Amino acid sequence: MKQGIHPEYHKVKVVCSSCGTEFETGSTAKELKADTCSNCHPFYTGRQRFAQAQGRIEKFNRKYGIKEGE
Repeated sequence: MKQGIHPEYHKVKVVCSSCGTEFETGSTAKELKADTCSNCHPFYTGRQRFAQAQGRIEKFNRKYGIKEGE
């Protein structure tokens, strides 16, 4: 590697602005902030809802006259 052209690599603390969780990672930035993290994101916590998809399927079936079980 050439000397003097690479940025410095630091251990930084990442702070989630949604839930306040903090964790450490490596980065060239001095500090990092995240909007959501794996601690509060609905996909990872299991609180994700699929109600919209279910409604769209029912609307499609009604539109084209498809009955349940066909």
